[in-house]
Amino acid sequence: MLLEYFQMIDRVTALDPGAGRLEASSTVPADSTVFEGHFPGMPLVPGVLLIETMAQASGFLILAHSRFAHMPFLMAVDKAKLRDFVRPEDALAIGAELVHEGSGFAVTKGTIRSAGKPVADCQLKFRTVPLGDTPLGPVIRRRAAEVGLEGAAPLDQEGTS
Repeated sequence: MLLEYFQMIDRVTALDPGAGRLEASSTVPADSTVFEGHFPGMPLVPGVLLIETMAQASGFLILAHSRFAHMPFLMAVDKAKLRDFVRPEDALAIGAELVHEGSGFAVTKGTIRSAGKPVADCQLKFRTVPLGDTPLGPVIRRRAAEVGLEGAAPLDQEGTS
């Protein structure tokens, strides 16, 4: 996880694009300038970055589901719940589930767990546009390869890899 660069996902660990599910992992860095102000003496990952983490996992899911035909852009966050603190060096398990996709929009449910406990969850809404209509294709494909999107383990019927 590189907080300053908004690279929130370290690795896609499991993927079932047909069923609309993705699992990913990240480890919060021990040191980050983000923690200098949030909060001095008690470093915590800002909630907005946890939401961004769920959005990025959902974005990778939408990319995989569309076979890189559509680029998702976050439009709305609904029912966000921040359930526990996230600290430096915490290992995170991130989940994304596709709720709806079509007509240029996608809706997902995002979750984050740490040490087996729920940390955050929300519903996310995206506008999707043809990836070819953006200059982002090469950058997005490179980042997807870096996190192992194409090499992720398939999910079984119970949702485990």
